[in-house]
Amino acid sequence: MKLKHQQTAEDITQETFLCFLENCTYKEIGRRLPFLYTIARNKCIDQYRAKKTEGLSDNVADSKDRSPEVSIDLERAVVKLNSEERELIFLRYVNEVPVNDISKILNISRFSVRRRIQNCLKKLKDTLGEDF
Repeated sequence: MKLKHQQTAEDITQETFLCFLENCTYKEIGRRLPFLYTIARNKCIDQYRAKKTEGLSDNVADSKDRSPEVSIDLERAVVKLNSEERELIFLRYVNEVPVNDISKILNISRFSVRRRIQNCLKKLKDTLGEDF
């Protein structure tokens, strides 16, 4: 979603798993998923730096359960969030990553993650209005 280009995303995914498999410093301590997300996040950042693109642009209009109008409104609201807020929303609600894993990925407390997610949801609700 972050890269908006399927082939590039597939390449980054492949590079992520190769990096994970080649990494000799990883020790099995039950944190494989946060470690993979961290590698993938860093690979995406590297990709953007290589292209000298500013910011991360996310597309949320791909849900089959919403009407096109709702998808457009939701996409516009999410674009108004900063990149860190978008990343939190996507990790939690699109990728369904548990709060504990998100806290490990971003290296912040789980309470901070919950608070930031609540603030993001409040911003989205304010942007979309009460009827949403």
